[in-house]
Amino acid sequence: MRKSAGILLYRKEKSKIEVLLVHPGGPFWAQKDLGVWSIPKGEYNENEDPLLAAVREVEEETGYRPQGPFLPLAPIKQKAGKQVMAWAAEGDLNPETIKSNTFKLQWPPNSGKWITIPEVDKAGWFSPAVAKQKIIPTQIPLIVELLVNLKIDN
Repeated sequence: MRKSAGILLYRKEKSKIEVLLVHPGGPFWAQKDLGVWSIPKGEYNENEDPLLAAVREVEEETGYRPQGPFLPLAPIKQKAGKQVMAWAAEGDLNPETIKSNTFKLQWPPNSGKWITIPEVDKAGWFSPAVAKQKIIPTQIPLIVELLVNLKIDN
């Protein structure tokens, strides 16, 4: 089974909470919005500590290194079967200044043409209600669990 690790960053704005989500880069995702955003996350191998991998992935996708403390969240399984280990952590970053790692992608598919794209093309802070619309549906329980842990009404 493929495994990913990630961190649901949150910040408190007065009495409100916001969560950070990232949008996948590349032409396939360019015009898609609702249901495609994610917590910053990525795959890790069996020899790797999942929390350290989660911190690494946030840094690779945003340029920001979360400091913790880290609150473990219940693992989720995404639609394609990948298991996601996740933690919540308070933090703050400017979405306008994120710096994501890049990868090569053949585009259009089977064209023989390769482009370099960012893994994440944008990030944003969202209220839990908006985040639940934007995030991949199988990741909604991460937001719900965070709100329960912070004793905040949905």
